[in-house]
Amino acid sequence: MQLPQEIKNILEKLQKAGYEGYIVGGCVRDLLMKKTPKDWDITTNAKPEEIQKIFPENFYTNTFGTVTVKTGSEESSLKEVQITPYRVEGKYTDSRHPEEVTFVNNIVDDLGRRDFTINAIALSPNSEQRIDPWGGEHDIKNKIIKTVENPNTCFSDDALRLLRAVRFATVLGFKIEEKTLYYMKERSGWLKNISKERIRDEFIKIVESDNAYDGVLLLEETGLLQYIVPELREGMGVDQNLHHIYTVWEHLTRALKYTVEKEYSLEVRLASLFHDIGKPRTKRGQSHETSTFYGHEVVGAKMVAQILERLKFPKEKSDKIIRLVRYHMFYYNPEEVTESSVRRLLANIGLENIEDLIKVREADRIGSGRPKAVPYKLRHLKYIVDKVSNDPISVKMLKVNGNELMNELGIKPGPKIGLILNSLLAEVLDDPARNKKEYLKQRIHELDKKSPEELKQSLEKIEKALEEEEKDRMKKYYV
Repeated sequence: MQLPQEIKNILEKLQKAGYEGYIVGGCVRDLLMKKTPKDWDITTNAKPEEIQKIFPENFYTNTFGTVTVKTGSEESSLKEVQITPYRVEGKYTDSRHPEEVTFVNNIVDDLGRRDFTINAIALSPNSEQRIDPWGGEHDIKNKIIKTVENPNTCFSDDALRLLRAVRFATVLGFKIEEKTLYYMKERSGWLKNISKERIRDEFIKIVESDNAYDGVLLLEETGLLQYIVPELREGMGVDQNLHHIYTVWEHLTRALKYTVEKEYSLEVRLASLFHDIGKPRTKRGQSHETSTFYGHEVVGAKMVAQILERLKFPKEKSDKIIRLVRYHMFYYNPEEVTESSVRRLLANIGLENIEDLIKVREADRIGSGRPKAVPYKLRHLKYIVDKVSNDPISVKMLKVNGNELMNELGIKPGPKIGLILNSLLAEVLDDPARNKKEYLKQRIHELDKKSPEELKQSLEKIEKALEEEEKDRMKKYYV
């Protein structure tokens, strides 16, 4: 395991000053798993003021002793490195913050305060000596999430660890050890003591992971989901109608699974997970054949707005997710829907969001048990969207307009204006570099000398270009 030079330099400076220094926590875990760490943490027996003396380029603005050192590195993960003295923590009275922090001289005592064994390993400067009193390396090899100390004490100290356990299990593809899982279920209610922002950040990491589907199921198994998005649980056991073979809950989680497989964005993943969240509240009738959910997209959008506000999501992300949920039921039939109706859809959802809206519809289909994500209807919609959202080939593309042409020639409106503009357009289609005002004005005078019959010949070239453009568009979307 080769350490970056910036990390070696920090450890060497600590040693030269007479102190110990180890890399610790998630970066050690990543190295043991042959992954590149996203950030680096170092622990030492030096106190904060001593660390600051050794590394003048620093800032220290917390009460836990962590000094952030600037390395001057070009690598984003190495520009700033956190150095923390060995420490132990007092009792937690609010399941969030320790009453006191005490600096100690023993690295093992420091490792004992950490959450999970996989994060409680220290690595020496030469990368050979590992201090691993809790068997973290063994648990990494066996893909196990286990608390360092008694799970009850671990989770009472910081209830966010309940959610972090799920996140680590999800992101790393690990299993939670039986005793740890038991206490997570028993103490899930402690999550209520944690700020919504901290919950949101962990929830996002779960949804963004490659195992998001399993992560959401694990949130439910541990009892944590009811303290994050209880609205999702309303879909459990709620049957749908003939268009669906799964319950609302199964449908939504399977829709999320599809978006993960396609590596879609966080917004698309959440919109897919939430798109039918309003169905349980709008269900009418109990028959599998005749049940209805009229207006569930409107009710669902309002519910999603409340969820995202509760979890303190940024407004821009919230607005997009809400809009995707609100309009996911758009109707589209190639034989019935007109270009004007597609323009109205674009006005509602925004051209920048239409691709993501179609992705949500794909997830909806696969989550319903349909075999095909993108049927002819959706391909045809993409084709029409492309058609109505791009300017057609026309004289509006030219760098001169009719008024400029009349001023240049000193003539009044008449058929010849259009013929000259079309002739200019035909030339620009042949060579787009000609679409410059100086060149076009020069050509205006030359074309003015031609007869109407000669000028009309350019119309054939334009019509052919329009036909080719349409053929290319149809070929692109297989319609």
